[in-house]
Amino acid sequence: MACVFVSIGSNIDKDKNIKACLQDLAEHFSQLQLSPIYESEAVGFSGDNFFNLVAKFTTDLTVGQLNTTLKTIEDNHGRERSGPKFSGRTLDIDILTYDDLVGVVDGVCLPRDEITKNAFVLLPMNDIAADVLHPELKVTYARLWFFYDKDKQKLWQVELK
Repeated sequence: MACVFVSIGSNIDKDKNIKACLQDLAEHFSQLQLSPIYESEAVGFSGDNFFNLVAKFTTDLTVGQLNTTLKTIEDNHGRERSGPKFSGRTLDIDILTYDDLVGVVDGVCLPRDEITKNAFVLLPMNDIAADVLHPELKVTYARLWFFYDKDKQKLWQVELK
């Protein structure tokens, strides 16, 4: 069984889509561990605020099979893929880490570079995996968060309605 961390985000019908995503993930994977949910401004484009969180679970699926499963969940909740890369979305689920794999595996770049670039990924990782080492940098998420420029991106914790 591989230990996986995924990021989850939505800025269209956020409450509904995050809840539905978590239900779907729970049906596919057991023992989900979830970070708090954070709201943040859109990054890379002008749009509605996002809700973001990180989920941890184990799976027997390969990286490619897991990626296909996650994309199917996105599609089942109205994910539109024909627009610009940086745009609003009903649901966005990305594999952050898969065990300690580093490199491109089944077309997925691991670990995902957004971990160290975006507060809305790094803070939730710190919340549920503070003492875990980043597979490539070999530094804990707590240390990465400690040195992250917290003025770069504002986010605040929210509850689903």
